[in-house]
Formats: sequence, C-alpha cells, structure tokens
Amino acid sequence: MTGRHVVSVETLMLRANTDSQWAYRRATTLPGPGEAPDQAARRVCGVAADAPATVVHSTSWRYRPQGETVLTYAVCPDPEPELPAIELPALEIVGGDAPATPTPDRIEVANVVAHAIRHLAFLVAGDPVVRQALAHHPDVITALNPAFAPCS
Repeated sequence: MTGRHVVSVETLMLRANTDSQWAYRRATTLPGPGEAPDQAARRVCGVAADAPATVVHSTSWRYRPQGETVLTYAVCPDPEPELPAIELPALEIVGGDAPATPTPDRIEVANVVAHAIRHLAFLVAGDPVVRQALAHHPDVITALNPAFAPCS
C-alpha cells in the first residue's frame, strides 16, 4: 500500500442447508469512485437494492496493520447457491483477552463468518425488516436459532 488508508468491502454470501449447517462464499472489492460500501457489497454479490427476500447487512469491521479497514457484509441467503461454497462445521467466535482489548490476536475468515451468522440471528429477533426478508427462507430461520447459543 502507498501510505494511504484503504477501505475494502468483504462480502460473505451465506447459505444454510436442511440440517442447519452453514456454508459461505467470500468476495472482496474496493468501492468505486462515489460508491458507498453498501453499494459495493450489492455489486459484488449481484443483489439489487430492492431485493425483497435477500438481506445485505454490514456485520463487522476489522483493521489490518497494512492500513486497511475491512467492512464485512453478510448476504443471506446466497444469491447463487449453485456455486461452490466453503462449509462451516462450527460457529467459533473469537475475541480479545480483556474487556478493553476487543481485538483477538488472530482472526480467521471462519470466525468472521460465525460472527456474521450470530449477528443475523440477533437481527431476526429484533429487526422486522430482516425478519420479514428471511421469513421467505425457512432453512435459514431454523439454522439461525442455534446461533443464539453460546459459541466456543
């Protein structure tokens, strides 16, 4: 990097199967000139702004020492479920060692995915717009229920 701060958009396309197992696809992009991060996330996953049954929601951000802030978006359900995806055998959330140091020493993509799934579960419980969109996808709603449970 050239000494300037970069904001990138990471998009996690999430899918749940009938056994409540999660899988994901991941894409990253940089917002184009004048493009908001929400728009970049929709562009990279091919979801229209008026899609009634697909949630595109910013779930987290993380800083990389190279001068990059990564904004993570969950897209649920995956708009292209026929494409290969990475299975997520467990929801493993990581955190810092103390209340005032929230950043973990190491963050894997699977940890970011698990956090995004738990975030969606929280939204289904409290956000009527998200709940209504995901109500079209019973497998997703069923798989989100265990996401409330404590994570390892």
